[in-house]
Amino acid sequence: MRIAVIGAGGVGGYFGGRLAAADNEVTFVARGAQLDAIRANGIEILSALGNLRIHPVRAVELIDEVGVVDLVLIAVKLWDTENVAQTLRPLRDKGAAILSLQNGVDKDEVIRKCVPEDSILGGVCYIASKLSKPGVISHTGTVQRMVFGEYSGERSKRAETLLDACRRAAIDAEITDSIERVIWEKFVFLVGLSGTTATIRQTIGPIRANPQSRAFLVDVMKEVVALGRALGVDLREDFAEDMLAFCDSLPPSMTSSMYHDLESGSRLELPWLSGGVAELGRRVGIPTPLNRAIYDILALYSSGKA
Repeated sequence: MRIAVIGAGGVGGYFGGRLAAADNEVTFVARGAQLDAIRANGIEILSALGNLRIHPVRAVELIDEVGVVDLVLIAVKLWDTENVAQTLRPLRDKGAAILSLQNGVDKDEVIRKCVPEDSILGGVCYIASKLSKPGVISHTGTVQRMVFGEYSGERSKRAETLLDACRRAAIDAEITDSIERVIWEKFVFLVGLSGTTATIRQTIGPIRANPQSRAFLVDVMKEVVALGRALGVDLREDFAEDMLAFCDSLPPSMTSSMYHDLESGSRLELPWLSGGVAELGRRVGIPTPLNRAIYDILALYSSGKA
């Protein structure tokens, strides 16, 4: 496949790197020190599944430099979604499908304002990875999974092609006929993990072990489930309890990207996670007091250090 990866950090750098190593034509759109490092040394992935260096790698600064591709994989932070979306139409008009692996539940709605709806594949990813230094991606654990599908529920040729590319790249991948539900299922977990680890300033181990913080975690997730169900998403009423059981299976040292961003003084995706839950709840009349509290507690840190 010919693939453009917009955002070459922990997520885009990892999956794009694996796909490039499997002989796909991958172009990374990056900037600053990351762009310089990729151009000079390629991309290095440090992982328990096997370290990997891909060099040379094509990297550009502007989306206009990408050329014709089959797929655009978006992995930027959520605050960049609108700016990226406004640049996608030329790639779409040359035949590209658009797949966002970002967090949140309204990412594709933002993209739909700029490209036709049939351009978009829905998707999520599951991975603990970060940019440890320019050009180097550190992957924690062994989970590295992508789930994607058409919003119509059909099993399309483009989804099949991507599935085959992922499998050849040793990426755990799956096509789903219920991508909206899958996106919300991840959102339930992500809001719970990010909100609790960032506010409590602890990894998942101590949080799930303490009865009071454990109850806080599941109640945060219950608010997201109630909100999704009110919006018509096919979530089971007891889904938060399933996610709590999943949290029990995680390594005690597991944390969230928002926790890391908070610790490093970086900007937070807070307005799209617990903040997004609080805002959507306000609009549709669903109480979300715990997510509102998380949003208020972390508000001073949301923009990062001055």
